[in-house]
Amino acid sequence: MTDADEDALLAVALEAARGAGAELRARFGHRQDGVRAKSGPTDLVSDADLAAEAAIRDVLKARRPDDAILAEEGGATAGGALRWVVDPLDGTINFLFGIPTWGVSVACEDADGGLVGVVLDPMRDECFAATRSGPPTLDGEPIHGRAQGDLANALVATGFSYDAAVRARQAAVVTRVLPRVRDIRRMGAAALDLCWTACGRYDAFYERGLKAWDLAAGALIAERAGLELRALAETEHEPSGVVVARAGLMGELLELVRGGA
Repeated sequence: MTDADEDALLAVALEAARGAGAELRARFGHRQDGVRAKSGPTDLVSDADLAAEAAIRDVLKARRPDDAILAEEGGATAGGALRWVVDPLDGTINFLFGIPTWGVSVACEDADGGLVGVVLDPMRDECFAATRSGPPTLDGEPIHGRAQGDLANALVATGFSYDAAVRARQAAVVTRVLPRVRDIRRMGAAALDLCWTACGRYDAFYERGLKAWDLAAGALIAERAGLELRALAETEHEPSGVVVARAGLMGELLELVRGGA
């Protein structure tokens, strides 16, 4: 695939993300209809999520009708060699509670992985983007992770599962990590966490239980920003996950998160 092909896909991703963002921005701060639980009482979806996903699907149907789609709310549809991976509202709980930290994530991938990724933050009017061969950007300007090599001075982001038993184990991980770092942040939107690590607002990020749509766009942006992504294997009691950091931080942080050190 050529750079021009990637740029064309990126333009579609941007159009789709902005369509969903406009839908969500108009609804934010108002009482939301259709709020219901999915996997459990803390895992919610609303009509806003569905409307945002519909806006994305409309763009993809018009621009890329033959491609496959994997979206958080509507599931998977079959297609050709390319697949769009979509989270129409990353940070639904924040959105429903009026907390202005949520975003839209749109990525396109082929058999070799991510081709393009866009994470839009409508409340800050910030747009993070990357292609497989191009630089990661924030509003069109190149970004890169912070050159922090000392874990004791690192600001680390994380997130927690909807499952209470998994959350209890994640709390134990925090008790290991927190005394060894500058501080921990939990903002509730993994796609933004990845992008904020990519642009240096955080030094590192880790979380278990993420889905493909949580990771697809943000992971590509983080990788293109020079960060390492290391997998956390599924265990008997915990889902798989990811640790994102510069090489100088990765070894020590990974060991802490896994349960050593």
